[in-house]
Amino acid sequence: MTNRDVQLRRAAENEILKQKETVESDPYRQKYHHMPPVGLMNDPNGLIQWKGTYHFFYQWMPFETAHGAKFWGHYTSNDLIHWKHENIALTPSEVFDQGGVYSGSAVIHNDQLHLFYTGNIDGEQKPETEYQCLAISEDGVTFEKKGIVIETPAGYTAHFRDPKVWKEDQIWYMVVGAQSEDLQGNVLLFSSNDLRNWVMVGPIAGSKQGGLGEFGCMWECPDLFELDGKDLLIVCPQGLEADGMNYANTYQSGYFAGELNKEEGKFSHGHFQELDRGFEFYAPQTMIDEKGRRLLVGWMGVPDQYEQAHPTVENHWIHCMTIPRELKWDGKKIIQAPVPELKEMRGPVLMHSSVTIKNDQKAVRGVQGRAIELNLEFDELEDQFAIELFQYASLSYKDDVLTLSRPHLEDKSKTEFRRVLLDRDLKNLRLFIDHSSLEVFVNEGEEVFTSRIYPQPNEEHILFTSLGATTFSVEKWGLSGYQYR
Repeated sequence: MTNRDVQLRRAAENEILKQKETVESDPYRQKYHHMPPVGLMNDPNGLIQWKGTYHFFYQWMPFETAHGAKFWGHYTSNDLIHWKHENIALTPSEVFDQGGVYSGSAVIHNDQLHLFYTGNIDGEQKPETEYQCLAISEDGVTFEKKGIVIETPAGYTAHFRDPKVWKEDQIWYMVVGAQSEDLQGNVLLFSSNDLRNWVMVGPIAGSKQGGLGEFGCMWECPDLFELDGKDLLIVCPQGLEADGMNYANTYQSGYFAGELNKEEGKFSHGHFQELDRGFEFYAPQTMIDEKGRRLLVGWMGVPDQYEQAHPTVENHWIHCMTIPRELKWDGKKIIQAPVPELKEMRGPVLMHSSVTIKNDQKAVRGVQGRAIELNLEFDELEDQFAIELFQYASLSYKDDVLTLSRPHLEDKSKTEFRRVLLDRDLKNLRLFIDHSSLEVFVNEGEEVFTSRIYPQPNEEHILFTSLGATTFSVEKWGLSGYQYR
């Protein structure tokens, strides 16, 4: 380690100790979502399973709740329930990453863990330079930086980041988010035989490319993979205007389905589909685990979207991650489902069958709590149905439109909404509720809403409302939460 690296690690550890009591006393701390020990958490990085252990790295600014020169924090687990918070993986300690160790990915090669990340050098108002860099570990815990492997190619601005690496047919590939000099978002493809020397294949997709019109000024966090016979490109376009129910957040997160031609550097694809319809979801990353599952974790936040209005800022921390989700392709869209391991957190089930509400609002006995899982199956739904959560958020359904509403985080006199038009009647809702978050899986994961919520800390009531008659069954479990050591 360099002296600068040692100093940064010591400073971060001191900040954790300094703010520990304040952070941990916050009633909005979660039970089963990863959070920073102090400061700001954003993008999930380097998701991988190696020798049975899941490695989960994350962007971390320990010294404040705003963005700055990021570190890589690090969690590990053998079962996705019991977690260890490891020592800091990477610090912004070198000339090529002193503005921040930005997002990236992990691969295994020669029985070593290789981290690829973006080294940032800050300018006054924007990145001055962004490099793709490499760090290697023999044990999965301590990492040696190997320096720059790719510099920004000609024709692109300094917005050049978020490498995702994979191997196919004995060749390594990398996709990187980029911005062209005419300020259009792009995804660039590179190839390598040895993970050190990379050749640019070309821009495989982007705004004003491949039949796509103008579609954002920067494409962040690309992730390209095959799922059930379809090539899928997850990406986060910045600069899209709201379009009806679509693109309601400051920046979006979604995917294109198509076919990648690696030799020609082209990705033929269809239309853009959003991955999540909630208020806070961005920068998702996927991995293949040793069971062959494609797993996804997203950041429960959005850049530049009233971040400092989150009440946890007062207690020196902000943001968290989603629960891990398994992805499937149904021929038309990505289906997301909570990983089965989460069932290990469940307490005894409380079940009510054939609950009927007609032109009324009711509580259902025992269906309440702040760290719970709910599963609703609908037998009849005549007109409109809604779930009111803690006198704060509401999830309502009418005329095939599902709407999530909550008080605006900045102007609490206003209500804000996120909506989606469902492809079919509402049949199922599965809700994961934590102390300050909500994840809703609709019709077995055909749509998902992910959001932070900040009701009064002791409020646990849940009410069900129906205009016309609604008949449903509901299962409720209390969730014990992640176990940390």
